[in-house]
Amino acid sequence: MLATNAIASAETIEVDAELVLAVDVSRSMSATELEIQRRGYAEALASNEVADAIARGLIGRVAIQYVEWAGQNNQRVVVDWSLIEDRTQAVAFANQLLAHKSPSMSRTSISGGINFSVNSLENNAYSGMRRIIDISGDGPNNQGPYVRQARDEALATGIVINGLPLMTRDGIYSQFDIERLDLYYRDCVIGGPGAFIIPVLSWEE
Repeated sequence: MLATNAIASAETIEVDAELVLAVDVSRSMSATELEIQRRGYAEALASNEVADAIARGLIGRVAIQYVEWAGQNNQRVVVDWSLIEDRTQAVAFANQLLAHKSPSMSRTSISGGINFSVNSLENNAYSGMRRIIDISGDGPNNQGPYVRQARDEALATGIVINGLPLMTRDGIYSQFDIERLDLYYRDCVIGGPGAFIIPVLSWEE
């Protein structure tokens, strides 16, 4: 059951977007794949392109949280909700990611990651014009509620879910990878206005 909306207060901070970066750290993820996620997000956040996009927003600021997930009840916040108004703040957030190493956890529950992220969006101190979850991972849901159920419940609250499937065929569990993980993400994970998929084939792609 997803949490109900938190009651808005006078301290609520308005932002253009609330964004949860929810990344897979299950045991099927290789060290290279974990690095692709962490370093990829860090470099994107520190880029001039992201700083310019934030500045062009109606309000000119966003709130971001970085979460790692694996099994149904295995989620942890690596960098908690942070207000990003300029490149300096974005770089500070990115540096926290680069300083972190990701110990693996068992199982893969995309639905658990979605539900955790929804609860975090519902109960933070921000009020965003858009609420977004970016899900990245290297495999399908194998524990917890059906992923489509979690996705549909999130979409019903107005949240948008984007997908970054890692199709790198790396790690000791790569023989269990499914073909066209990007299609699985398209059909079962993402949704909402403007939702997108970016398949990741390597660090360069």
